[in-house]
Amino acid sequence: MGLPTTTKASSLSKACAALHYQKIPSFPPIPFDSTLVVSFFAKYPKFKYLKPEVIQLYRKHNYQFLWNDGNGMNEFAALLYNKVNNLDQEGIKTHVPYAEKLQTIFQDEENMEKSDIEVELLMSSLYFFYADRMFKGLDVKKTVELGWYLPRKKQSYVNRLDSLLQDPSLINKQLKDLPGQYYLLKDVLHNYSTIEKNGGWAPILFPKNIKPLKPGDTSDVILQIRKRLFITGDLKIDSQKKIFDNELLEGILKYKERNAFDTDSLLLPKHISNMNITVHERIKTLMVNMERSRWISPGLTKTEQSIVVNIPSFTLTYFKETRPVLVSKVVVGKSMNKTAVFSGMMNQVVFSPYWNVPPSILRKEILPAIARNRSYLAKHDMEWVGNRVRQRPGPQNALGKVKFVFPNSHIIYMHDTPSKSLFDKEQRAFSHGCIRVARPRDLAIAVLEGDTNWTVEKIGAAMNRRVEKTYNLKTQIPVYIGYFTAWVDREGLIHFYDDIYGHDEPLSKILLSDL
Repeated sequence: MGLPTTTKASSLSKACAALHYQKIPSFPPIPFDSTLVVSFFAKYPKFKYLKPEVIQLYRKHNYQFLWNDGNGMNEFAALLYNKVNNLDQEGIKTHVPYAEKLQTIFQDEENMEKSDIEVELLMSSLYFFYADRMFKGLDVKKTVELGWYLPRKKQSYVNRLDSLLQDPSLINKQLKDLPGQYYLLKDVLHNYSTIEKNGGWAPILFPKNIKPLKPGDTSDVILQIRKRLFITGDLKIDSQKKIFDNELLEGILKYKERNAFDTDSLLLPKHISNMNITVHERIKTLMVNMERSRWISPGLTKTEQSIVVNIPSFTLTYFKETRPVLVSKVVVGKSMNKTAVFSGMMNQVVFSPYWNVPPSILRKEILPAIARNRSYLAKHDMEWVGNRVRQRPGPQNALGKVKFVFPNSHIIYMHDTPSKSLFDKEQRAFSHGCIRVARPRDLAIAVLEGDTNWTVEKIGAAMNRRVEKTYNLKTQIPVYIGYFTAWVDREGLIHFYDDIYGHDEPLSKILLSDL
């Protein structure tokens, strides 16, 4: 919920904005008593958490009016009021503190023209309220509680206000405080909100024992599927045909690609069930992922090189100079052994690695197996080293032929695997937390590209030598493990992924708790 609006308030806001787009002579600054700030927050306690930033702002400006330029409320005030009033367009559902008071200000031309300290401090508080919700998002402590350990950039919006007051149009531009993905998700949110206003989509009714639909089939259900795919743009037109023709197949393949399904020609009940997820639920997913976008640095992939893993999409992307040079399927931790959301610096590549069995796996899995079968270690090419167990390099090794190390407290790394068949599955949450890479050789070649110590042939030989070799990278590579259940690709298509760890619902409840 935003600020309550009326036609009068809206017209006054527009009038105020229009008035100040004109050239207005500058007026000398108007000072006020600094002690009035304390009494203001006593009267408006819901803004008290913003007090440090408000005080910092006015100390910088020697406690002078910022929102009144001597000719009344300045241009940016009306633009800010409008932005706060439309926070739902930013995926933010909230009650704005003292909304009725703020509405009264913008309904009354006298309030907009006089130098009122209460109005002045309300506008500054409203600005920091907007910046806090729009750019910062949830508090760092709360995001850590939600399992988000990616570093968050500390931001101050005191200096930003100076720029906005000088050029109010900046508030309508894509700001560097947010990554490009945020604005792409915002566009999709607008589209889905329009769909919801137009009635959304009706659930597709189909019998539980329905057989897989394939090209050439005829069914009444196909009529419903066509309409559903047309609403979300997967089909360009709704021909209202009952036959599964090539046109429908094209739309189904596009839908499957966007929703992380194998892109074959069969339409199964699970696909129809996925289509029946309501537009309201999709909007909640977009809001959740727009919020997560607020937590990441806009320059995350703008470094010389970086590796990004999105857990729900089971995908690794290696960026060089902002371009994706390698994309690989990955296997991540199962629900009982969740892969953490964090970052690290890759500093080593280990060829033909030993697998040092973690104590938890040794206790829960290996020791019980040894108790059942004394030859278990020999059968799996394992050995005791003191009171630990490790698996020798070779074809059975759980880490495969290479691993990529980025030291972290979660004891997570990326590695090859002998279990290649797992990469053929749609859902790939099978590991104990580490990340298995479908294209480990290609990743090793990409990581070591330009390093004169390594050629493609040397990398291949090291991976198959069965002798462990650790190599320290000349340049460390940032690795980011993220969690996004909605993502817009470079072609502008929205992709939705299953919330495999159940992270979306707790975050959604927090985001909507203010309503």
